[in-house]
Amino acid sequence: MWLDPERLKKFILESELVPVEEVDKLYQEATKSKRTIEDVFLSSGQIKEDDFRRIKSYLLGIPFVNLKKEKIDKDTLFMIPEPIARKHNIVAFRKKGNELEVAMLNPEDLQEIEFIKKSVGLKILPRLTDNDSIKSALLQYQKSLKAEFGDIIQTETRRLEGLALAGEDASEVELKKLGEGLPVVKIVDTLLLHAILQQASDIHIEPYEKELVIRYRIDGVLHDAMILPKTAAPGIVARIKILSSLRLDEKRLPQDGRFKIETSGQRVSFRVSILPTFFGEKIVMRLLPDAIKGFTLDQLGFHGDGLERIHEGLRLKTGLILVTGPTGSGKTTSLYTVLDMLNHPDVNISTIEDPIEYQIPRINQTQVRPDIGFTFANGLRSLVRQDPDIIMVGEIRDEETASLAVNAALTGHLVLSTLHTNSAAAAIPRLLDMGVEPFLLTSTVRIVVSQRLVRQFCGKPEEYNLSEAEVKELSDKADLDRVLEVLKDEKAVNNGEDDWRKIKFSKPKPTEECPDGYSHRIGIHEIMRMSSALETLILKGETATRLEEQARKEGMLTMLEDGLFKAARGVTSLEEVFRVVSE
Repeated sequence: MWLDPERLKKFILESELVPVEEVDKLYQEATKSKRTIEDVFLSSGQIKEDDFRRIKSYLLGIPFVNLKKEKIDKDTLFMIPEPIARKHNIVAFRKKGNELEVAMLNPEDLQEIEFIKKSVGLKILPRLTDNDSIKSALLQYQKSLKAEFGDIIQTETRRLEGLALAGEDASEVELKKLGEGLPVVKIVDTLLLHAILQQASDIHIEPYEKELVIRYRIDGVLHDAMILPKTAAPGIVARIKILSSLRLDEKRLPQDGRFKIETSGQRVSFRVSILPTFFGEKIVMRLLPDAIKGFTLDQLGFHGDGLERIHEGLRLKTGLILVTGPTGSGKTTSLYTVLDMLNHPDVNISTIEDPIEYQIPRINQTQVRPDIGFTFANGLRSLVRQDPDIIMVGEIRDEETASLAVNAALTGHLVLSTLHTNSAAAAIPRLLDMGVEPFLLTSTVRIVVSQRLVRQFCGKPEEYNLSEAEVKELSDKADLDRVLEVLKDEKAVNNGEDDWRKIKFSKPKPTEECPDGYSHRIGIHEIMRMSSALETLILKGETATRLEEQARKEGMLTMLEDGLFKAARGVTSLEEVFRVVSE
């Protein structure tokens, strides 16, 4: 679908959307810079993106549709799955006979049109639309699913209330019968499916005196999803225990399990933790997609000098690379991304994990089983006899595992692992506390990454400038000169921009699609590279604070400073950075 530049120019001139002198100027700029006419006009701000789409619609002979107030039939809408619709900005909105009309922002996405044609077996009629129409249509997915979700839950819960529910003294047979009953199966299946569609990372099922609260953790924040009658609790707990192969009649002790489901071609594992509380058994399920999503380090938030430090570490054949942070800070995703980069036919990669969160082809992944005595330490001891080049230890938890990991790094292996510490520098004292000798640390540790996850803006946020008082407050917490230098180096601000009060920051703007103005998360990091100065300090037994001071002198950005960098680039807000770093 080629757009003739001369025809486009003539139409813009006749429509008087842009002054004549500006049209000629922009066409000359496009010729000199070898950019497309569309790119130059949009970046100049002379024509709005949606107006340009209307022009393309006319010139290409593709009808333009406005879906902002159109109620799309649910069966038609769901002919294109929501993830595909959201990723490619394409929605099905009308079906007539063997023809399906689809609205899209990019009519040149022929590959996607062909894919949909094969999927639905209908003739596809492409239509151009604008951003607001696509957002409105995408919102109908959520409204439709939420209504369907609520209807199923309410209907099946009412059916449950009519049954004789199992109490504290119910036998295993009675609980099994309840957990396999149609109402309970439908409720649990709907809860799991909805959590996947909402892209939740965790499901919390919490019993209280008179109700059962279901909450989803989305982008690191818990949200209420549903409040059910207390009578639904025994059946839901029994169903999840059946799925996880746990003891149905054990209600006094914690239990851990795991199960998998497949939906829309996606396999998702659920890691289940059940804990007895005063009002019943609380369940937390962690959602783990079976396959890693093909992230790159850039997509995870690494950039500039820090990214280069990691690449330098990965080029080494021996040593220890550590990723630190609390639970849920993305450590495992970072390690898997690194493993995916290192995964070549000429190397042998083995892992010992608890649990195996993602499955990666051509990597030997081993699950620890503490219940039968197969621990990280035992597994690592066996791994080094499997002729590995690269070893990944899910977590260094104790003295024995720490010692074995360090020895493996000393004897010709590149070892990757995680630690629970609050900063990169704190990893050193933590390993010393585990009994690792200082001289062994200086010989093995190459890179320490500490990280957190911050929510990213959804849609267009509201811009503002910092006041002098706010700049002063920031300067007390971070090295603003260093952050500004990094912003300039990475061309995120102009070289002449030396005043923080002139740099644009943003605040989230709530929308129907994103009620809190955020969607998805990205990492903020501090990356400490071992140096001769740091080695000297470690051998002297200096504190984590002193190690961090030295690392900052050598160019390390703290997590707060990296958060400021991303806030200045319009990725997230200062409030979100402080919320996460202060946790």
